[in-house]
Amino acid sequence: VQLQASGGGLVQAGGSLRLSCAASGRTFSNGAMGWFRQAPGKEREFVGAIDWSGGRTVYEDSVKGRFTISRDKTKNTVILQMNSLKPEDTAVYYCAVDRTSSRLYVPVRSVEYDYWGQGTLVTVSS
Repeated sequence: VQLQASGGGLVQAGGSLRLSCAASGRTFSNGAMGWFRQAPGKEREFVGAIDWSGGRTVYEDSVKGRFTISRDKTKNTVILQMNSLKPEDTAVYYCAVDRTSSRLYVPVRSVEYDYWGQGTLVTVSS
């Protein structure tokens, strides 16, 4: 499975960005897809995830109400729409796929994800 993340860039505080992650190769359409981020000098942290059906989403508290995750299973793509961006959102953002099918919950731990994209840098200026 290859994951290609795109859409990062430089934006002013209060602005928006839309990240996209496309999966190719063997895909796991019945697995959750998630977004994590890693700021300089910090550990990777969970941002949000969407379950296999696309019906449930979970977000880290600091992004609730500002970020929205959606997925297009026909295109094996997951989208992270980021609004009202803050300087503290600056990080490299990674998408990931959980190969376990049809979990009854949305995984939030990085160890539950099996495949990772290369990351895309988001920089929010104040």
